[in-house]
Amino acid sequence: MEPLGYIITVIVAATAAVLGQRLIARQVTLDRQFGYLLVLGFLGGWGGSRIFGPLGPIESLSKVGPSIGGFYLLTGILGALILVLAAVYPLRQATRGESTDVAQIGIRDPQLAHWLFNDTRSAPLWLGVRLYLGYQWLEAGWHKLEDPSWTQGGTALKGFWERAVAIPEQGRPPIVYGWYRDFIQFMLDQGWYGWFSWVVIGGEILVGLGLIVGGLVGIAAFFGAIMNLNFMLAGTASTNPVLFSLGILLILAWKVAGYWGIDRYLLPALGAPWSPGRLFRGQAPANGYA
Repeated sequence: MEPLGYIITVIVAATAAVLGQRLIARQVTLDRQFGYLLVLGFLGGWGGSRIFGPLGPIESLSKVGPSIGGFYLLTGILGALILVLAAVYPLRQATRGESTDVAQIGIRDPQLAHWLFNDTRSAPLWLGVRLYLGYQWLEAGWHKLEDPSWTQGGTALKGFWERAVAIPEQGRPPIVYGWYRDFIQFMLDQGWYGWFSWVVIGGEILVGLGLIVGGLVGIAAFFGAIMNLNFMLAGTASTNPVLFSLGILLILAWKVAGYWGIDRYLLPALGAPWSPGRLFRGQAPANGYA
């Protein structure tokens, strides 16, 4: 998609968000609700215009109708409206003070999910996952740190990017999504591999150390999963699907995964943006989770 296409996507998303707010409260206010609808409108518009492939005689379901800058108007507008209008009903419920929690109608998480993600008795299990995943990241980063092709000019990363963006005469290219191929090609053209190789090395080592010592496990696992996702988008499977899956589980278990680690004391002190810890509430330090 060209820059003009992204501009049109934002315009479509904003229009859909305005429509959604009018249906909810009959007024438009630049608040979190509008921001939520705007994000939904952008995802729906971009997705409707880009992610659906061939269907029978149709070359691509996303490419029905005229396009502007690579943004297909018919499917893009339809995608934005579907997601925004789907959000109108529950948001109207919330505006009227009605509950939108499905637990109120008897749909609750199983006890196993609560035990895994909220009970410190599951912490030894996550300790094992952390140590394994952390070692994999630390070993990968350390290996690159000792490799001159990574640390001196980033030629290894350049070669990886070049292989990823190559389109063979026969068969499927390594990168399936054109937008990601364009992104990699842009970084190649800018010569970013020289400094970006250090971002990869530093990221892998920091993620590994964070997981091993149990410090801010959720954040470390998140950035690890982002790197796994990028490797997979570039056409490299290897161990990435397994590491990505384990990283997602650690993200879900962020409250207890670092109990046997630094997070046992760090999380109660820092808390979270939506739930400040003792340091931000002005309370005296305590001994971890208690």
